[in-house]
Amino acid sequence: MDVQEILRHVDHTLLAQGATWEEIRQICDDGMKYGCASVCIPQSYVNRAARYIAENWREKGSWLPVCTVIGFPNGYSPTTIKCLEAGSSVADGAGEVDMVVNIGWVKDGRYDLVEKEINEIKTACRGRILKVIIETCLLTEEEKIKLCEVVSRSAADYIKTSTGFAGGGATREDVKLMVEHCKGKLVKAAGGIADLKDAEDFLALGADRLGTSRIVKAVKALEK
Repeated sequence: MDVQEILRHVDHTLLAQGATWEEIRQICDDGMKYGCASVCIPQSYVNRAARYIAENWREKGSWLPVCTVIGFPNGYSPTTIKCLEAGSSVADGAGEVDMVVNIGWVKDGRYDLVEKEINEIKTACRGRILKVIIETCLLTEEEKIKLCEVVSRSAADYIKTSTGFAGGGATREDVKLMVEHCKGKLVKAAGGIADLKDAEDFLALGADRLGTSRIVKAVKALEK
């Protein structure tokens, strides 16, 4: 698969707790230069990054949507808080929002609450793309399939494997399962995508987005 084709599916990501503006600015520059799908960053940097991209994208290479995360990484914030986070992020310039489901509700079998929350957050996103992180490493196969069904019925745009903060990331088996069971939605693989071979494999399995910091680094290494 062509490297540029891989890059256009990459949400170039930096969500480390200690991320600085200089690091965020650098991944914005890289995302614009390499034609990534988005740059995925903490909420506190969304407004500054959105303004920076708006001022510099013509010089740097290409337009770059800003993506952020809410209810992150644990997912157990109240729905009202997640909706406030989503609305604030969109007002600051986010074009895409990745939310974490309440895993406790999943374990309790309260899929009705999970679906209701997704739909309320989608409303708060005001038409922007919403991706639903289900944290596959914490789930049984039955729970993964049930969540695929919930997301399929919901107003969300994507189902996403992982935060990358729970001890596990995307696996080929999980992406295959999600593509099979999540009807009418796109799939984002995130966490543990180490190199271009991984990226190519996940895309071949049907993932539409890849959440990773390593693919741009791998391309830069090839250039050197």
